[in-house]
Amino acid sequence: MNYTIATLPGDGIGPEIMEQAVAVLHAVEEKYGHHFNFQYGDVGAVAIDHAGDPFPEATFALCRDADAVLFGAIGDPKYDHNPKAKVRPEQGLLTMRKKLGLFANIRPVATFPSLLDKSPLRKHLVENVDFVVIRELTGGSYFGEPRGRSEDGNKAFETNIYSREEIERILKVAFGYARSRRKKLTVVDKANVLVTSRLWREIAQEMAQENRDIKVDYLFVDNAAMQIIQNPGRFDVMVTENMFGDILTDEASVITGSMGLLPSASVGSLTSLFEPVHGSYPQAAGKDIANPLAVILSAAMMLETALILKEEAAMIREAVSKSLEEGFVTEDIGKENARHTTEVGQWIVDYIRR
Repeated sequence: MNYTIATLPGDGIGPEIMEQAVAVLHAVEEKYGHHFNFQYGDVGAVAIDHAGDPFPEATFALCRDADAVLFGAIGDPKYDHNPKAKVRPEQGLLTMRKKLGLFANIRPVATFPSLLDKSPLRKHLVENVDFVVIRELTGGSYFGEPRGRSEDGNKAFETNIYSREEIERILKVAFGYARSRRKKLTVVDKANVLVTSRLWREIAQEMAQENRDIKVDYLFVDNAAMQIIQNPGRFDVMVTENMFGDILTDEASVITGSMGLLPSASVGSLTSLFEPVHGSYPQAAGKDIANPLAVILSAAMMLETALILKEEAAMIREAVSKSLEEGFVTEDIGKENARHTTEVGQWIVDYIRR
């Protein structure tokens, strides 16, 4: 089969980890007789440098017309340290989500048996942890209007807006995931304080009546944050709004022992995008020390959910698990005898070929 993959390395460590993901997908091509047509585009700081726009029209067209999008990372210190910059790399990420209709971010959180001792939580808490966080991605305070600052610069404001349609479509995704797993859904909100959260809970309760095979519970976001640390094994599928999801998924990511192990997918109306949870990690850029496994696992998610190549996705996951079992890892997981980014990528490639 032939597939077109929009390939967006982005900033920081993005290009070097993406190189390893592409190498792994080439190995899959060879083994299973597929052809992946990698079409490269700029996004983030590199796109600002080249085109003056963090998400150029050419990149949008590339993504829109592809079978799936594989994305690295966005962010550059020269913008992080300049709060007055009018064009920022992160604007490219928000624009990309909006223009491609990527309304649902799906982040699996699962521990690896060989890495339980790497988690900051006690072993008995993280053993067999396996849940999915579904974050609404194109609404809420990140996109609401109006926003801005007062004329004297001493006040700033965002507007948190959600419509029934936005909430219903993300809850539909969440109920679907719960039905395919252990049939338990946790709705996270702040309904005791926020009007938008009360609308979320009201609609969730309505939809729960239509999905009686799913056990639904409700947590305020502060309690959910505590439960992720105290009892992460209680969760199966969690769904929440944009900002809460942003914070909770980063919190949950440390359970595995490294953010360099977590993939994610963003699905929507035009295409699906797959990316590692971690950021651009500019301090490591060009040093061949970054962990490529999250983007490699994101490529596996892409194969499984967008291209419906389940056996090929399972092969990649098997290769990653074996590399972890054998301690063939980068420095974020194993300081002693740490391997380079390229070495880990090549190990995965060799395993698939064998």
